[in-house]
Amino acid sequence: MKKIFENGPFLIIIAAILWALDGIIRRSLYVLPPITIVFFEHLIGLVILTPFLLKDLKGFKIKSKEFLAITLVSLLSSVLGTLWFTTALLKVNFISFSVVFLIQKLQPIFAIFFAKILLKEKTTKKYYIWAGLAVVAAFFVTFKNGAVNFKTGSGTIEAALYALGAAFAWGSSTAFSRYALINNKDKVVTGLRFAMGTVISLIFVYILNAQSSLVTINFSQALRFIVIALSTGMVGLLIYYKGLKKTEVKVSTILELTFPVLAIFIDMFLYKTFLSPTQLIAAAALFIYMYKVVQSTRVK
Repeated sequence: MKKIFENGPFLIIIAAILWALDGIIRRSLYVLPPITIVFFEHLIGLVILTPFLLKDLKGFKIKSKEFLAITLVSLLSSVLGTLWFTTALLKVNFISFSVVFLIQKLQPIFAIFFAKILLKEKTTKKYYIWAGLAVVAAFFVTFKNGAVNFKTGSGTIEAALYALGAAFAWGSSTAFSRYALINNKDKVVTGLRFAMGTVISLIFVYILNAQSSLVTINFSQALRFIVIALSTGMVGLLIYYKGLKKTEVKVSTILELTFPVLAIFIDMFLYKTFLSPTQLIAAAALFIYMYKVVQSTRVK
């Protein structure tokens, strides 16, 4: 059992499974401004994690470049990526199967690019073939019969740009996170990200003039934030970072495609949104391609 939980790719998939459940847990929180949700998610996660970090923080030192990487992750992934993606969805009135979800599929491209620049990760022709097929399969899982709805009104172009920004933020953050993790404990890096995320998101709460929402949180919402921290939030990120420390970005970013697949299956079971034959075939193909991606990067 211990060997299984030391397997990086396995931990990445476990984290993706948790993220797929995230939408269900936070569904009732969408009455709050997105930046307020981001702030409380980080604050409560930090409060819960801090007592477990005290021992690891004694004598802890981090290089300035690694600290900068964590700061960028907190800004890009925790705050800007979330805000840009939410804004993109608003521009198309939250229409499903829109250009927003199409452009989100570019996230692995940004992750692989930054992994090559920042981490000097090497890729082979075989890797690109399997990774490309995995992205195509993920597209057909998301879009029933491959149909994308481009008729989403005058805000479509703006939505596309915001979605591109979110894909850049989340993709690049995978590489920045691994850069910080290589020489530091995953638990400490998680704690630093939550600390920086709390500070940066609070600044954005005031920039976006959403400070009044900080005092409107009720008991039910506070309890929901604790549940998020102990499942899809802080705990999910701990598992992900433990996996990412042992897994190259070029593999991790493809394994993360598990998330949208499982989210769609959850919708099917909970909300009776049934998958088409093309989606089922694409889902099966995606898992095969992800396995091939992992195999193509193993040292023989």
